[in-house]
Amino acid sequence: MRTGRLLVALGAALVLLVTGCGPGEPDPGTTAELAGHPGASPTTAATGTGAPPPGHGTHPSTPKPAPAPLRAGEELKRVAMPADYVPRAPHGGTDDYRCFLLDPALDEDGFVTGYDVVPGEPAVVHHVILYRVAPDKVDLARAQDAAAPGDGWTCFGGTGIEAQGASLDDAPWVGAWAPGGTERLLEPDLGIPLEKGSQLVLQVHYNLLDGAKPDRTAVDLRLSTSPSLSALETVLYPAPVELPCREGRSGPLCDRQTAIQDVATRFGDRAPWTVAGLLMICTGGVDPQPGPTQSCTRAVTEPAVIRASAGHMHLLGSSIRIELNTGTAKARTLLDIRTWDFDDQGARAVPPTTVGPGDRITVTCTHDQAWRDKLPALKGTPERYVVWGEGTTDEMCLGILSVTRP
Repeated sequence: MRTGRLLVALGAALVLLVTGCGPGEPDPGTTAELAGHPGASPTTAATGTGAPPPGHGTHPSTPKPAPAPLRAGEELKRVAMPADYVPRAPHGGTDDYRCFLLDPALDEDGFVTGYDVVPGEPAVVHHVILYRVAPDKVDLARAQDAAAPGDGWTCFGGTGIEAQGASLDDAPWVGAWAPGGTERLLEPDLGIPLEKGSQLVLQVHYNLLDGAKPDRTAVDLRLSTSPSLSALETVLYPAPVELPCREGRSGPLCDRQTAIQDVATRFGDRAPWTVAGLLMICTGGVDPQPGPTQSCTRAVTEPAVIRASAGHMHLLGSSIRIELNTGTAKARTLLDIRTWDFDDQGARAVPPTTVGPGDRITVTCTHDQAWRDKLPALKGTPERYVVWGEGTTDEMCLGILSVTRP
């Protein structure tokens, strides 16, 4: 296979898997999320002392604030799964990704200006992502749904509806929920475009470490047809995960190739391509450099104004950082979460920052195997070489930027 074709194949696999997991559309201006929660101390994790901090996979129970009043020009519409779904994890795993096709019944073009994801059973819902399906892709989505028994279909690595035009530079996300999530309102001048005749795919990642329970998740959408809104897009900046077993620890999955094969068994043949694709995109395909900290730099290809930033990792995450033009006179930090909290994945507003060709974005993540000894969700899981994977006990490193285009 020629190098060009290999890059295209790896890039396509990466796009599909990246869009399969994440905190969803960043929401500039949500003050409750900007305040954050107490984070977890990497030092404490490494020493193995003390109890798990609030958050970081412990799913603290806090009262959900009441929805904000509708703003001028907004209407509220609920879309929901048609019936209870009892998750089932294939291949002996503990994770089930299920997609459900929902019809918001739009009779004119408009924008999503806010949303509130309401998980039916938070004990099993790891996260939710809401994707837009363009009118010309609706028949493909219906065929995907009809081909699977029961409501919805299994959807590891994205929705499975072709690529839906998805790319790292314009992911088809509308919104999402992750632990600790509340209602998300976009700034008054922003909206996520939704064409007349579009439908939505609700992708729910179920984690079954504590057993399967029936779920019926819903989403309350704020919709507006105001022509004055600017379209908000999502740009994704992934980096590899190459986290070796701890010194003195051993096991079959401490071998990198065995660990990659295990991810492929649980999530399909695209998983190894994603691991290889990340190395190709971020390092030119050189051999991996195992270690707790990994990064990736990608050039900006189109003019944009950055409005918000967010990060996504799983339970082994310790810190994540997104930087603009690192090491230059124009360097700027877009996100700096020094103590990662899995239960606080809300976006952070960024003062409007103009970027274009010639600028470069770097995402850097640090993971820590010591969390295995500390978090209930990880206790008893085998020591392993950790690569990018979709499961709760696997890992990711994903920077997310919300942008508008000139």
